[in-house]
Amino acid sequence: MSRTCRPSRIALLLTTALLLSSCGIPETGVVEAGEPATGIRPTYVLYFVGEGTLLAVRRHVLGPGGIETAVAMLFQGPDAQERGKGMTTELPSMRDAPTVRTDGGWLSIELPDGTAPLTETALAQLICTAADARLVETPDADTASTHVTVTVPVTGPGGWRAEGSSTTCPSMTGTG
Repeated sequence: MSRTCRPSRIALLLTTALLLSSCGIPETGVVEAGEPATGIRPTYVLYFVGEGTLLAVRRHVLGPGGIETAVAMLFQGPDAQERGKGMTTELPSMRDAPTVRTDGGWLSIELPDGTAPLTETALAQLICTAADARLVETPDADTASTHVTVTVPVTGPGGWRAEGSSTTCPSMTGTG
């Protein structure tokens, strides 16, 4: 009796294994579409100047993100495509990166030695970019539903200080 059951059990096990391994999904070849998967890439909004006003531009980060990354990208200025659309910056070129400090809900930026006081437009670029990056870094701070305001004090050499908040920044509507 056990001799006749063994082949049936083996056949049953093989059939079950084949059915489970195929799952009904047909085999496909390589599908080439888009970039290779890289995981989640943070997107930050950078504020440049165009036609006398602030313009918001979305930028993807290829590596680790953060407020420091967004601010560094801002100081690099508009890329070729953005310059082609007439965007500029009023931020000065810097040898050293600004220092970004965060502590809980608090955010501040300290500009390096040798930086002259920024124009009103340059301050707005910096404050709006940093405030938006702060909101990206704290996704539970949804500005639409909780009306979170991010205040950003900016200090520079010689003791000059300015402050602004996310409430004065243009929205992303119609940009990209």
